[in-house]
Amino acid sequence: MKHKPIRAIFPGSFDPITNGHLDVIGRGVKLFDELIVAVGQNPLKDVLFTPDERVEMIRQLVADKPRVSVQSYDCLTVEFARRVGADVMLRGLRNLTDVQYEFQLAMTNRTVAGIETVFIMTSEEYGYVNSTMVREIALLGGDVSRLIPAPVYDALRRRLESRPSTP
Repeated sequence: MKHKPIRAIFPGSFDPITNGHLDVIGRGVKLFDELIVAVGQNPLKDVLFTPDERVEMIRQLVADKPRVSVQSYDCLTVEFARRVGADVMLRGLRNLTDVQYEFQLAMTNRTVAGIETVFIMTSEEYGYVNSTMVREIALLGGDVSRLIPAPVYDALRRRLESRPSTP
């Protein structure tokens, strides 16, 4: 008996994508027939890369994973999930703070849109990494080369070098 292919989305801003995100993608694709990395636009976040730049970076990083695709969206995540026919939302958990926030979000998404959430614990070595922290460290001149993939680090360095310096 054939099963209906399971399509999942992994939503986030991915500004920039981190090694922790790639860890979740790599393990998540083993669970689903198709995984869409959904690059969202959060008007409350100060971003370094445009949505198109983030999509292109991620596409290059997952090019060797045929069941992973990358799309951007600018609506509610549950609306995007419905639009692409996703059955599941994949989320990574790093710590107890994430658990509380993600649990509330998952319950809301299930109640409002009927979409289930599957959680994957981030690998221990990435449990403290998030995009906001990477941006802040990089903007202050710190070395984030071990936290993000090399091509993303190169793009981040170029972006920061091209920014006008503030007095």
